[in-house]
Amino acid sequence: MNKDILFEEFQNAVNEALNRNRSFLDILTKIQGSSARVNRTCVKSVTSCGCLQVKAEKQHIPEDTSLEEMGQYMDSHLEGALCDDCREMIEKELGNHFFYIAALANLLDISLYDILLKEEKNLSALGKYVLK
Repeated sequence: MNKDILFEEFQNAVNEALNRNRSFLDILTKIQGSSARVNRTCVKSVTSCGCLQVKAEKQHIPEDTSLEEMGQYMDSHLEGALCDDCREMIEKELGNHFFYIAALANLLDISLYDILLKEEKNLSALGKYVLK
């Protein structure tokens, strides 16, 4: 299946599923709430389950490090791996978040596939110089 078709089918499925709550304002608040649930579920994998641990400290980057080399000195501050239960919950919450992002894109007549193509083009053009 073409990737553009997959995105279009997902956006169409979201559009059909939203029989009510098509309000722009409602969808914006749903995106904010789903983002918070993604964050909370990730935190719970540390605080409740313990399958992940956060070991944060200052990033140690030698002064003469080039931008191209910097990635090898950056640490995610994560140790461990998601257990199956936490992975399932995070995937569920990310799926809900994607749903509301697609709903917003639909309301604004924006193609998710086009957004990803533009973002990939920006990443390709700017490479390691992308400041996000």
